[in-house]
Amino acid sequence: MADQIFIGRRKTSVARVILRAGNGKITVNSKEFENAFPELLSREDIINPFKVTDTLGHYDVITKVAGGGTTGQAQAIRLGIARALCSINPDFRPALKAEGFLTRDPRMVERKKYGQPKARKRFQFSKR
Repeated sequence: MADQIFIGRRKTSVARVILRAGNGKITVNSKEFENAFPELLSREDIINPFKVTDTLGHYDVITKVAGGGTTGQAQAIRLGIARALCSINPDFRPALKAEGFLTRDPRMVERKKYGQPKARKRFQFSKR
């Protein structure tokens, strides 16, 4: 059976995730998981779908992620892993859905408007 790729997105980050039966090794852009995400919060974000479904250490994860910062990338990987777990076992869906791991976060950076220094900030108004 060919590996199936699952997509996760967050802000401007896009993660392509492949799940294989294994011993829990996580590879991000051909790097070790701990080296790719030095902060603990991002690593916890990625591991959470496995904790919720009690499958920590059952699957190897191979991801390619691009765009955005570390937080957006970690959450994109989390969404990809959650989608992959749902396709492996549909019984995981209610638990993952309850934790909010299957919801694509739609919040994006608002664009800068012309005549303004930023998206919502205005130049200082001068009456005279």
